Amino acid sequence: MSAPVFLADTADLERDRVVLGGPEGRHAAAVRRIRPGERVDLTDGAGLLAECVVAAADKASLTLDVTVRHRRPPPAPRIVVVQALPKGDRGELAVETMTEVGVDVIVPWSAARCVTQWRPERRDKSLGRWRSTAREAGKQARRSRFPDVADLASTADVAARVADASLALVLHEEAEAPLSAVRPPADGDIVLIVGPEGGIAPEELDRFAEAGARPTRLGPTVLRTSTAGVAAAAVLLAATGRW
Repeated sequence: MSAPVFLADTADLERDRVVLGGPEGRHAAAVRRIRPGERVDLTDGAGLLAECVVAAADKASLTLDVTVRHRRPPPAPRIVVVQALPKGDRGELAVETMTEVGVDVIVPWSAARCVTQWRPERRDKSLGRWRSTAREAGKQARRSRFPDVADLASTADVAARVADASLALVLHEEAEAPLSAVRPPADGDIVLIVGPEGGIAPEELDRFAEAGARPTRLGPTVLRTSTAGVAAAAVLLAATGRW
């Protein structure tokens, strides 16, 4: 069984002995009940991971000795999923599962046909939930590099990402080309656009096509927006050789 992963500051991970305090330390000591002699991994979420052995534990912190460090380079190509806002808690579900499979950037998108819209007074709270979900899922998946959850994007913002991408794809049930036939680039960003339950509006499709995006389909079935992203990301991760 792999060691549990906790989040720590980069500067702390450069030391030979680390005191894990705060919420992470309390969770490790009081909830997980990790004790001296056990193996624990610490990461800064930006590619640095330290394998550690617990030297001491109290009610709110762990003292750990670093045995080895790993520095993971940024992945190539990066998988960027533009996720239209789903209803209810399905947004957090999408973030959780995409983090688990290895998506690098998640972009919440306020599409025209989204039932859910992040009103200005609740936008920061909603975005915070997505980022917290990505952080916790990153630890659960034993990732050393957590996904970046970007700010809420407009259709114009998404089109700008498409224009800068090495490859941009729009999931669409009426597309002729299957995703499995796509040959991904070796580096740069692969931008994958997942529409809302009501579908991507024609004017949005036109905007993305003008910016260079290609329509593609997953298969004969129609997936919910909260699961389409993780399914498509899995296909791309396999095609790029990252899986």
